[in-house]
Amino acid sequence: MSGEYLHSLVVTDVCSGWVEAVPLLAREQNLVTAGLDRIREQLPVVTLGIDSDNDGAFINETLTTYCQEQAITFTRSRPHHSNDQAWIEQKNGAVIRRMVGHERFSGIVAGQALAQLLQVVRLYVNYFQPSFKLRERVREGSKVKKSYHPPATPCERLLAHEAVAEKSKEQLRVQQERLDPVALLQRIRQGQSALAALSTGAPNEGPDRENLNQFLAGLPALWRLGEVRPTHRKADPKARYWRTRPEPFKDVWGDILLWLQKEPDQTAKGLLERLIEKYPGQFSPKLLRTLQRRVGEWRRTMARRLVLGGVEEQKDVQPVAVIVPLTG
Repeated sequence: MSGEYLHSLVVTDVCSGWVEAVPLLAREQNLVTAGLDRIREQLPVVTLGIDSDNDGAFINETLTTYCQEQAITFTRSRPHHSNDQAWIEQKNGAVIRRMVGHERFSGIVAGQALAQLLQVVRLYVNYFQPSFKLRERVREGSKVKKSYHPPATPCERLLAHEAVAEKSKEQLRVQQERLDPVALLQRIRQGQSALAALSTGAPNEGPDRENLNQFLAGLPALWRLGEVRPTHRKADPKARYWRTRPEPFKDVWGDILLWLQKEPDQTAKGLLERLIEKYPGQFSPKLLRTLQRRVGEWRRTMARRLVLGGVEEQKDVQPVAVIVPLTG
């Protein structure tokens, strides 16, 4: 990947599915440790170990020294075994790419917008978005049967876990009571609109221009609009004004116009048959649909002139006042 782009440092708690993410302006070792400090402050549980992939941003002396100083056990996945990081990879797709999209962002302004978006996403996903967790995976011959725990949010799993301290559970309950999932969803749309505006250069006209009441009023009709995430909307296609192949009737269009003027009701099929007869070997019956479009365009142009021609001529005529003398 060429160029400098923003990166996301994502951490997942395997037990509860709790997700934390912070943006990085560059893949630099000191920025990784600073991001880990930020993530550890936000995690509701104590960090005992870190298991990373084999990226150079993690496999280095800086992160090893950091883990030793913080009494954190550091391990890495096996080389060429991407499934060792299945927990984080699924969150990269289900959370980060789903919320942020697939665009590449760069610069400090985009980094600030991404940081604000990820802060809201962590609250919405961890407190209000339930997910399945695998209970058992059994192979029977060529078939694999999987059973899952009932869907729950990461917050609910932490509250139900015996190893989590009661003080941490109380903080989770207090935080959850203060949050409004609909307000969080609106803030997510605001952050996505800001990122979309930065990537396209278009003015920001998303949900950030609406207050919460307007956002709630529009929710019932969002399903009609299809994809509502601004970061996933494709740019409006531009009308193509150029040709991708030579015009086949360019040299004989004068003959076609002459025939149409003499016989306006003549069909495109009849015109093509006359062209094939007059210019043997130059035209094929496969060009019928192209000629039909050209003749249709000509007929629409002529019809517009017949209907609007007189009106357009009248617009160019200056009104003249007529004075009639009065006699008495």
